[in-house]
Amino acid sequence: MLEKITPRTEDFSRWYTDVIAAGQLADYAPVKGCMVIRPNGFALWENFQRALDGMFKETGHENAYFPLFIPESFLKKEAEHVEGFAPECAVVTHGGGKELEEPLVVRPTSETIIWAMFRKWIESYRDLPLLMNQWCNVVRWEMRTRLFLRTLEFLWQEGHTAHGTAEEAEEETRRMLEVYRRFAEDWMAMPVISGIKTEREKFAGAVRTYSIEAMMQDRKALQSGTSHNLGQNFARAFDVTFQNERGEREFVWATSWGVSTRLIGALIMTHGDDKGIILPPKLAPTHCVLIPIYKGEDQRALVLERLEAIGNTLSPDFKVKVDKREGYTPGWKFYDWEQKGVPLRVEMGPRDLAKNQVVLVRRDTGEKIPVGTEGLVDRVRDVLDAIQRSLFEKARSLMLQNSVTLDDYLDVVRFLEGPGGFVYGRLCNSFSCEEKIQEETKATVRCIPFDRPPDPGPCLVCGKTVDGRVVIAKGY
Repeated sequence: MLEKITPRTEDFSRWYTDVIAAGQLADYAPVKGCMVIRPNGFALWENFQRALDGMFKETGHENAYFPLFIPESFLKKEAEHVEGFAPECAVVTHGGGKELEEPLVVRPTSETIIWAMFRKWIESYRDLPLLMNQWCNVVRWEMRTRLFLRTLEFLWQEGHTAHGTAEEAEEETRRMLEVYRRFAEDWMAMPVISGIKTEREKFAGAVRTYSIEAMMQDRKALQSGTSHNLGQNFARAFDVTFQNERGEREFVWATSWGVSTRLIGALIMTHGDDKGIILPPKLAPTHCVLIPIYKGEDQRALVLERLEAIGNTLSPDFKVKVDKREGYTPGWKFYDWEQKGVPLRVEMGPRDLAKNQVVLVRRDTGEKIPVGTEGLVDRVRDVLDAIQRSLFEKARSLMLQNSVTLDDYLDVVRFLEGPGGFVYGRLCNSFSCEEKIQEETKATVRCIPFDRPPDPGPCLVCGKTVDGRVVIAKGY
């Protein structure tokens, strides 16, 4: 257990790494820029996987696995794609003690190798749509790394689909972004803005990129999921065609979409406090921890016996742990489980035993709720549901309170240089206007929101008339 977590107001970056250490979520690996995901962190990632995988399969996708190594020539076939990823690629030139005939790129993303396989598998319109996903690791040679948010190697899922029409591909791209939005808001209790990326910010090789953007507690944005309409770019590069119903050959239409372990970083920065991480009940590996309070062996035996019976009652509905560790005070245990983010603590001492009650303690608010042991399952469920809702509403309030609509460029600069947040401002599609904003404020256009109302007016930078506003913010 970490003795002291740096307060968020003192140093948000240090607070973030302290919370990861205190919650035993991850640690730095001997390989610079890589991380070891510890059991607490991996259990959380497994819950992310389980929920998302179910949502993918509900929309007709199947899991597959493609190789970690990609022939270098594959990336060169799609020029725009390789230009986007070339600086981040790790390349293997030797294997088995010999120089390879062709260098192999360690997977930064799998579009190229997947499309090489799709060429073999797609012949007719009857083979479409082809809807695949894989859970895997990728390697991107990042210069500045931070646990979960940006590491040389990380875990993710990447969906890849092939379709017979442009309309089907666009529908798929938007459908999967909506899956991410629902997961972020319903499971992570993290409000997001859904929208389309500008031409400057879109994925290399995509026709259109959509994203969900969340606000962290330091008012910075975190891109929390992306979905790409790839058009026919990869199909043309890899000559992936199909015979349509008229007997004609045409190129297929493609999408790709993904989220990664950076969502764990998002969870920390959305819900953590100065005691550690706070886990939304829907994703928590442990819903409630039961802690006995006693003096002497006689009291210990009685309280533990009753708590274990209560644990057995709760365990069919919730993930429960009874903390029977000896040599630690109840206060030490409270703090330990708070650092690990368990949503609900269940306390019982001799007085509670006599009253046939327990005390429920909410991790998010610290509220203590004495309740009888009869009907406890329903009370625990109600409290966990309340925690899930409360976490979302608190994060939503933060985002609303720190989002502003501005029309003057200097006002935008001053706002972003201060505490920051989301600026709704008018900006045209020119690269130069976006570059000026980024150079002077280090902020970028996060997305053009789907729900933006018509609001014509001058671009913040060049004055050209535009039809609505974009979201501008500093980000991770």
